[in-house]
Amino acid sequence: MMETNKMLLETAALAGEIMLVSGAEIYRVEDTIHHILALADGARGENIVLSTGIYVSLDDPDGEAMTVVRRVAGRATNLNRIYLANEVSRKLCAGKLSVAEAYEELVRIRETVIYKPAFKQIGYVGTCVFFAVMFDGSLSDCFAVFLVGVVLAMALTLARRIHFNDFCAKVVASFFIGFTALGLESTLLPQIQRDTVIVSAIMPLVPGVVFTTAIRDTLNGDYSAGVARMLEAVVTALAVAAGVGASMGLFKVFMGGDRL
Repeated sequence: MMETNKMLLETAALAGEIMLVSGAEIYRVEDTIHHILALADGARGENIVLSTGIYVSLDDPDGEAMTVVRRVAGRATNLNRIYLANEVSRKLCAGKLSVAEAYEELVRIRETVIYKPAFKQIGYVGTCVFFAVMFDGSLSDCFAVFLVGVVLAMALTLARRIHFNDFCAKVVASFFIGFTALGLESTLLPQIQRDTVIVSAIMPLVPGVVFTTAIRDTLNGDYSAGVARMLEAVVTALAVAAGVGASMGLFKVFMGGDRL
């Protein structure tokens, strides 16, 4: 019984970790862990989920209490992984999977790379261009946004390779966005609307999903997680604004002060 409960505890913690890393709301993570721990034989489960960590425990009256702690450093939005982890939890609770099978399936979900780096870079460029269309950009604007999107993808890839933190990566990426857009306007494409180009290109960096999740966490009573995620969204927005502002200031110096 002790070994089964220990495996169940590890399974619950892994499911919660996958969901939290993938951007799930706190209440959803806690609910999934709660349902898995409810399968424990003769033990009472408790869990506390924060935006940066998970605490899961099983209190067995006939043995020692077991606790698992998971530190969550990085987060991203991956709705597919959230769905897959939830599906494993449902199958486990319905008796369609054993605990060992559920754990192996969760490990597979965690290790699976859904989108390769090349697809992510294409996604960045495509997102920028589609937003330019939404903002009523001209054909020249869309072409400029395409070029700026390529620069954005390259900047983010470079930032990851040299292990920049999220704030610095977004500052660097937004700096190159602004500088490239202004450079195109002053040289190759003077007819473009630089505001449309810059705004379209920074949209992949805008923390809209994080902000929405923060609101939902707050409304569900998870105030610490809600405030933490809201602060994360604000810091990300400041990083983007700082990068674009720095590029405009530097470009103004290079162009003699009157171009902007």
